Amino acid sequence: MAVKKDLTPTANAKYADFSSWYNDLVERAELSDKRYPIKGMNVWRPYGWKAMSLIDGLTRNLLDEYDHGEVCFPLLVPQTEFQKEADHVKGFDAEVYWVKHAGLNELDVPLLLRPTSETAMYPVFALWVRSHADLPLKTYQIVNTFRYDTKMTRPFIRVREIHFFEAHTCHADEADAERNVDDDLVILDRLCRDLCLPYLMSRRPEWDKFPGAHYTLGADAFMPNGRTVQIATIHQYLENFSRPYEIKYEDDQGEWQYAHQTTYGMSERLLGAIVALHGDDQGLILPPAIAPYQMVIVPILAKGRSEEVLTAATDLAQRLKDSGFRVHLDGRDRRPGDKFYHWEERGVPLRIELGPRDIANGVIMLARRDSKEKWTVPDDENLKQNLSETLDAIAVSLHQIAADNLTASLARVEDIRDEPPEGKILYFGWCGSTDCADEIEKGWDIKFLGYAEKRDNVGPEALGLQPRDTEPGPCISCGVPSNTLLTFASKQM
Repeated sequence: MAVKKDLTPTANAKYADFSSWYNDLVERAELSDKRYPIKGMNVWRPYGWKAMSLIDGLTRNLLDEYDHGEVCFPLLVPQTEFQKEADHVKGFDAEVYWVKHAGLNELDVPLLLRPTSETAMYPVFALWVRSHADLPLKTYQIVNTFRYDTKMTRPFIRVREIHFFEAHTCHADEADAERNVDDDLVILDRLCRDLCLPYLMSRRPEWDKFPGAHYTLGADAFMPNGRTVQIATIHQYLENFSRPYEIKYEDDQGEWQYAHQTTYGMSERLLGAIVALHGDDQGLILPPAIAPYQMVIVPILAKGRSEEVLTAATDLAQRLKDSGFRVHLDGRDRRPGDKFYHWEERGVPLRIELGPRDIANGVIMLARRDSKEKWTVPDDENLKQNLSETLDAIAVSLHQIAADNLTASLARVEDIRDEPPEGKILYFGWCGSTDCADEIEKGWDIKFLGYAEKRDNVGPEALGLQPRDTEPGPCISCGVPSNTLLTFASKQM
């Protein structure tokens, strides 16, 4: 007989054994099911898919605001197109899933499942872009990508079938492409504010940039196990893809020019980071913007008054839905305490309790999931405003706590001979030499994230560091003056 796994949360489990805590929470909260018979290809459960769909919706709204058009390209890519960009192939060929038969027939040209979509989209972009009037071309899609990652899988964080957002743009010149990169940084910042997800932005070192990119910017979130996880990347391609794929336009002088391109990618790791950052030993704590239910109504039934309470709760639920809130009325025949535990585990930001005494007094009882505070508010014409302000306060608090933790995770190191603190994002001076980078990585058993750039809202000042802490200083390995503002490194998930 199979022994059922004990999923009861224990005190401080999140920090005592993060990996077990995380996997158990994803299972308990019914976000994802990993029992599909292909490792790393998990099943989205309704609650998890709704949260991810809300993240997708926020993303769509932002991209539409910045004049991107949504597209949907085929899943399969011909090998002939994939091989046109040699650097891209070198970066992904070890992770590709191949399709070599159709029925019983061997294909003349093998096909692959997209690991990302440059090689699928760009042959078509060459047909769409013919004149300077066709630029800028700004597109995005939200699709599944496939990568045969041989490392240990973890729901949302490291999977082989990836729910993926990718924006692809074409521009007349480098300056316009750079303006789009700046827009992408604003979009990411606005999205992560809604997700209550602070991050560290850095320019990736040359050996870790996206295959074929001129440069890559990466956003990393700090996890409770003292490691970082990449949640977004932005790439400046220049003409590196437009040349092999012949994406050219005729300028206003009648001359043919190659387009400059950018991409911006995110994945379901956003949800994984939210689970990890905000969850506790009681379960999820979801930001109001992506909670499938922003509030749950729990009727407190009393003998002889049950019908009255259920009627009042049903009326309240409908009024709140009409006001634009995502609300669930839990009318199950279970004890209130069981319901409290059930919805705390699923991270509903706000619980509303309604009993006979509340009805008589014209109030409702509110309970915040994040702070555990409870109080009553009048059920009157100001109720919508009160609830909106409470949800806003929850979001601000979640983001601030996570941002403070990110800043507290940063530790400056002055010399490679020093013993670096465990579970921190280290920052230091670096001369730019790969030899020094190798010595630092191997000596401390960490990975370079990248180095800070002076861009609005993403520099080290945005992390709350004092000016004296942001001076580059000499390279901690060789002592040569640093040619980067700040360099960051950490253990990575």
